[in-house]
Order: sequence, then C-alpha cells, then structure tokens
Amino acid sequence: MVAGIINNSKPKMGTISETVQRARDAFNRGVTRPVEWRRQQLENLLRLYKENRQGMIEVLRQDLRRSKMEAALLEVDFLINDLINTLHNLDKWIKPEKPSKGLVNILDEVVIYNDPYGVTLVIGAWNYPLQLLLLPMSGAIAAGNAVIVKPSEMAPACAKFIAEMLPKYLDNDAILVVEGGPEETTELLKQKFDYIFYTGSTSVGKIIYEAATKNLTPVTLELGGKSPVYIDNSADVEVTTKRVLWGKFINVGQTCIAPDYILCTKEVQDKFVQMAKKVLKEWYGEDPQKSPDLSRIINGRHFSRLQTLVDASKDKVAIGGSYDPKDKFIEPTILANVTPSDKIMADEIFGPILPIVPVANAYEAIQFINEREKPLVLYVFAKEMDVVNSLIENTSSGGMCINETVMHLAVETLPFGGVGSSGIGAYHGKASFDTFTHKKSCLIKNFSSIGEKLASGRYPPYSDAKLSYILTLMKPMNLPSMKYLPHLIAFALGAGVTYGITAWQKMASEDL
Repeated sequence: MVAGIINNSKPKMGTISETVQRARDAFNRGVTRPVEWRRQQLENLLRLYKENRQGMIEVLRQDLRRSKMEAALLEVDFLINDLINTLHNLDKWIKPEKPSKGLVNILDEVVIYNDPYGVTLVIGAWNYPLQLLLLPMSGAIAAGNAVIVKPSEMAPACAKFIAEMLPKYLDNDAILVVEGGPEETTELLKQKFDYIFYTGSTSVGKIIYEAATKNLTPVTLELGGKSPVYIDNSADVEVTTKRVLWGKFINVGQTCIAPDYILCTKEVQDKFVQMAKKVLKEWYGEDPQKSPDLSRIINGRHFSRLQTLVDASKDKVAIGGSYDPKDKFIEPTILANVTPSDKIMADEIFGPILPIVPVANAYEAIQFINEREKPLVLYVFAKEMDVVNSLIENTSSGGMCINETVMHLAVETLPFGGVGSSGIGAYHGKASFDTFTHKKSCLIKNFSSIGEKLASGRYPPYSDAKLSYILTLMKPMNLPSMKYLPHLIAFALGAGVTYGITAWQKMASEDL
C-alpha cells in the first residue's frame, strides 16, 4: 500500500506463518523505517478514530454495555489524545541522541540511534478492547516497526471493528490483524517475533514470557494484581470516597488499575461506608441495575466467578450484594471487616466488589502490602505528607497515585507499567516509542593523525608507560556542575562593572 492511500478492500489473509512472513518482508524491504511512512500511518490512524468515533462507542456498548461517557473518556478520546501527542513529538523522538563523552573520545562522535526492533506482536485485552490494543500499536508504528495485532476474541464487536477498519486505513503489508482465540494465539507464539507486547492476566503473561524466551524475544507484559488503597485518618473522607468509588466502578471494576481493596482503621471504614451509601445512591439511583452508567460483566464465566465471591462474603456485605445472571449484572458491592484469609483476598477481583481490611495504622498497612505480590499501582489518601512519604519509600509497586485513582494513567509523561508479578516494562507517551525502540549505540572515529597518535598507546609492544598513558585517557571526566554558572557569570560581571566604575571615578578625581 502506498503511504497516504486508503485501501478499501480487506486483504486476503493466509496462514498465521504467512502473515508473519508478510510483515517481515515489508520490514526487510525498509517500508516502515522512513519517518514519512510512520507519520502517514499515524495520521491515517487518527483519521480512523475521528471518522469512526461513534462506531467505536457503539462496539464498546455492544461488548461491555459501556456508557458513552466512559467509552469516550477511557478509550476513544484517550487514543486520540495520545496519538496527537505522538505526532507532535515524533520528529524529536526519532532524532539520534548524543550523550556526553570522556577524554579518550574527545575527538570522536558518540551517538545512540533509535532503531526499530522489526516485526512486533501486540496482544490486546477484553476489558478495554480498543485502547489496550491500539495504543501500543501506535507506539510500535511510531518507532518504525511492522506490527501484527491480535484483538481479544472475548470482545467480539470490537475485534470485528479492528479487523475491518485497520486494513482500510493502514498499510496492509506492514500492519496486520490476526483474529481468533487461544488456538490462534498459541500459533502466533510459535512464530519468531522481534518484540511482543501483551496485556492481560499474570497467568497468561507467564505463558507469553515462556514462549518469548525460546527466541530471546524482548517483551512488555502489562498484567495486574491486587492494587491496594490506603486511607489515612487525615484524608478528606468525602473526596476520598468519591475518587475511590469512581476508580473502582468504572467498567464495573474490570480495570487492571482498579482499587482492589482498602486498608484503613475501623473508624475510617465506618465513615467511608456511610459516605459510600450516599454517593452510590446519587450516582446510580435506588436501583443500580436500571442505571445507564453501569457496564456489565464481560461474559458468563467471569460473572460466575464474581458471583461466587459475593456469595462467599454474604456476612461482610455493607453495601450492595445483589446480582442478576441473565443480565450479567452485579451491584456495586462494599465488604467491611474483611480478613486477609477471606476468599475475596486470594486473587485480583476484577469486578465491582470492594473489600475493606481494617488496620491499625500506616505502618501496619505497609507490612500488609509488602507481604504480598507487588501491585500494579498503590493508592494513598492522606493530608499528612509524612504518611505519604512513608508509603512511597517503604513499598514497591508499578506506580503510585496520591489522593486520586486511575487518573495517573492520563499523564503522558508518566510511564505506565508494572513490577514483579504485575508486569514488565512500561508505555504511554514517549515511553510507548521507547518500548518499541532498540537503543543502538555507535562510536564514530575518523582517520585524523591526531586521533591516531592519541590512540597509538594501545598498540604492542606493551609497556608500563603505555598502560599508564591509556589509563589516564580512560579516566572519567567529572567536570564541575554547571548549576551555578549563571550566578557566577552574573557575579563576575557585577564585580567587573563595579571595578570599572570605581576606577573611572578615581581617574576622574585625579584629573580634577
């Protein structure tokens, strides 16, 4: 496909191995490397988003009964804004970097080139079936890679939209879609890729990682886990309650960074529950099932899993607890006085159930968090910065968000990713470009006689004098900081001017 031309015919796809080879042939021909090609593909993708904005909202409604507000805010316009930022910065990002150099290389050029990896695989997730596939895909394109995307079969309307629309707007040889389920994913993982980007569960992430190691393929794994919320006694209870509930109940809890459970004192727990009753009634009315603003559980299997968790926690239900299997509806539910051994605390909930585990203080909360796998995000609500800093310094998580939930995701200058069992690698903004970019280091020397003379000490026959000379050249140059240089210059100028005026006045007085 010629850059800038829209091909309205869906290409005929062969086997998965043929599809991968097709992408590799395009990359090997150099199709994806020119910045003009990258920019044209990204502009075409932006046009896809804008021209099909309503269609994207509709397929999200079909798969998840996602409200227009959440569809626009969390997926469609999120993608648009990220792409606008990428296009604005693309020329700057692709430029080679020129790091500092030591005395031994003072006459040389030291460069870091931003190289594409090659053929990349992006495997999306069902909970945000557009954003979690197309955002990393755009990063791979920006970095100059060929891309094969695999949408989640669990969100069939979104998968169909992607399979039909991408070939109409993007290069059919270098950007390809593979549809299907576990069988197709398994076959894809048998192929050789240069980079794999996966979003989903930790259990499947381990399978992806194992498959990648066979070819030493680098990966980004965006996983999940039980992301805790610590609410300190100093927090504003009303604001905290609204922000925690919003982060928990968007997409009915089917969000990898949704608050999974709360840690707080029993006093804060009681205040939170009372405020939550008021807030949830204001948001979703007397009968939440009739609210147009609550999504639905993705399928029957996940519904049954969540129903089992609710049934096992009947004695802990403080708010909610009802469900409807026919509608795949589970009411926003808050559990109080939960213990670490309760079933709800065993695995990531990934649904509209929010347990509260009472703790005595921040120190006990830190212990509780550190005894478990590292979470994707840690939320802290407190006015006391000593409390905030204590959790920042004494815990490990993919990221942190203070006095807010989820919104750190929208800060394009913050890399988003996990650590340990919550993931490997990061993306968003420039981090997406960097994720799909190999930093190729390069030393460039010339044939000048001066440079050769300086370097000749390395040649045999060796001697102690030559060794001493070479070691001196190779020592790091720890130059003084330039931080105070402007102040020093200003001081010197001031002193010079003062001296000049004084000298002039003295000369003038002598003439008199």
